[in-house]
Amino acid sequence: MPERDDLTILEDAVRAGGDIARKFYGGDYKRWSKDGVSPVTEADLAVDKHLRETLTAARPEYGWLSEESADDPARLSRSHVFVVDPIDGTVAFLKNRPHFTICAAVVVDGKPVCGAIYNPISEELYAARVGEGARRNGKAIHLAARDTLPECAMLGDRTQLTCAPWPPMHVQNRNSVAYRIMLVADGSADASVSLTAKRDWDLAAADIILAEAGGLLTDASGNRLTYNRASTLQSSLVAANPALHGAIIALLRQ
Repeated sequence: MPERDDLTILEDAVRAGGDIARKFYGGDYKRWSKDGVSPVTEADLAVDKHLRETLTAARPEYGWLSEESADDPARLSRSHVFVVDPIDGTVAFLKNRPHFTICAAVVVDGKPVCGAIYNPISEELYAARVGEGARRNGKAIHLAARDTLPECAMLGDRTQLTCAPWPPMHVQNRNSVAYRIMLVADGSADASVSLTAKRDWDLAAADIILAEAGGLLTDASGNRLTYNRASTLQSSLVAANPALHGAIIALLRQ
């Protein structure tokens, strides 16, 4: 039997991770705060354990970076690295809202080359590999064509996006950063912007899927993102089709 490719491995892993998350969802489970700020649950750790065991068994030579695993600097010496968020949108998970995702990407020399994002409640599996387009549940997806900001469908923090210099927009939020970007990738929304720092695991899988759907993911200055650096922080994000992305970056540079 031929060896499974990286994207198939990611898709299978996030689906199985979603099965684990659903067993906890809406139930009684342990929860606490990391560093007194970020919420974490038994489900986060159970999904992380599954992903790590499954993915590293399939590709033991790859490095590992996950929100819920202790950072191992050995990843910096690996050309190929798994970048994983076991549950992106833990706040939504805690509130029984169907807006959380399981995210996994393979990053090669700082750039994501394939990624899979799974919403286990809506059962949406987004996936992409470089040069092959993006899919949701096996069907090709593409961004919406809007090229102007006024009245666009924007995903992000209302406190950031409903005051000057922004024009009137239809602003909604989703706790999962990756899911926001997927809703841009499949044309359900026009753009997503966050002016607060994110992490590699929030963005790596979403980055390649958005790109293969025809979009751009950059920081607020218009710079493409590089992953698997010593610091996992990404300063901000702008996700949209090229024309609308340009309009957003121009506004932010004013």
